Amino acid sequence: MDPKVKKKQNKTDVIENLEDYSKEELIQKIKTLSAHNVQLKNLLSKGTASEEKPVKSSKPFDFSRYQFQHIALHFLYLGWDYKGFVVQEDTTNTVEYHLFQALQRTKLIPDRASSNYHRCGRTDKGVSSFGQIISLDVRTNVLKDDPSKPSVPLNYCKILNRELPNDIQCVGWSAVDESFSARFDCKSRTYRYYFPRGQLNLEKMRIATEKLIGAHDFRNFCKMDVGNGVVEFIRKIDEINIESINQNEEDYDMYVIIIKGKAFLWHQIRCIMGVLFLIGQENEVPEVIDELLNVTKNPRKPAYSMASEIPLNLYYCEYDDLNWNYDQEALTQVIEKLNKQWTLQAVKSELIKGMVTSLVSLKRTNEEGDSTYKCLSDHLIQGIRCKKYQHLLERQSCHSLEHKIEHFTKRRKLQIENKK
Repeated sequence: MDPKVKKKQNKTDVIENLEDYSKEELIQKIKTLSAHNVQLKNLLSKGTASEEKPVKSSKPFDFSRYQFQHIALHFLYLGWDYKGFVVQEDTTNTVEYHLFQALQRTKLIPDRASSNYHRCGRTDKGVSSFGQIISLDVRTNVLKDDPSKPSVPLNYCKILNRELPNDIQCVGWSAVDESFSARFDCKSRTYRYYFPRGQLNLEKMRIATEKLIGAHDFRNFCKMDVGNGVVEFIRKIDEINIESINQNEEDYDMYVIIIKGKAFLWHQIRCIMGVLFLIGQENEVPEVIDELLNVTKNPRKPAYSMASEIPLNLYYCEYDDLNWNYDQEALTQVIEKLNKQWTLQAVKSELIKGMVTSLVSLKRTNEEGDSTYKCLSDHLIQGIRCKKYQHLLERQSCHSLEHKIEHFTKRRKLQIENKK
């Protein structure tokens, strides 16, 4: 075939493919391409700068001289300023990107592809974690040609924390079997979601949480990722509790919801929190949980806003028989870094609260329509709030699972016969 004809045909195919996209998909594609262009410009500018200031070439590190071992690493990170945990093509601002930069700079791995890497959780943009676990093969100090030669064991946490940002830190490590996977060997994952009490009816929220325990079809409590082959939405919540962190200042009391299960769907916890806040604000009754879990009666998710990502924390990942190594000096340094961040954030919090208290004293609280004491959890629900509340089951609903499956099957992005 004439190359010119082939080129023209390929261009036509691209245009035809774009016409198949929905408006939302086109917008997302444009955003991704724009971000990718910015990254390419940054890379080009860095390349130009490196040409102007040549770096002395160093002798390549010879990984073949050393033995490797398979380990699990326990990390914590404050995810507020990151685009999520997982490496992305259009940005370097992810937790995983910084982890592998540190692993390679410290010569613990030659590259990601050969590291036998697995992660426990894929936390989204803005989500934090105290209990993220990864598994991979790392270099030891034992030489292959003389394994009996005495060597000092590597202090993986101390080594990595020197290269990592202060809001991403390694806490401990454990030697594991070669077959161990941080993802597939995880027995359970526990998330914590923090929120101020405000004027929430906690008793009604507790009644609602009890309805979520057990195995249910949570398609109405997540973002359905059918395009990536997820067509099964039954998940099991083992435990869910609402606990007080302090009991000092009524509306400003802080609470935490603790949710434990083996696996969760995309945005499942944030969707659950969005509905629980509506129940706590007494806009919905606890029984709305039963209605949303009844996918036979309500197969289409009603339109509602999920809760903010900022308070969400992947707090603990459970495994069998891991012997964690915790270096006391490394822990002291991590605690100091976190204490610095806590001090600055706590001071900011008290400064703002002092302003609010002073302004409240100036307001006439009996004034009609006064909103001084509106529920604080409103600020944790995303999206625009309507002046007149509309109940969940009366709202416009999204496409059903069956419709989404049919849509992606037609576009040949989903092979139904291979999914169970």
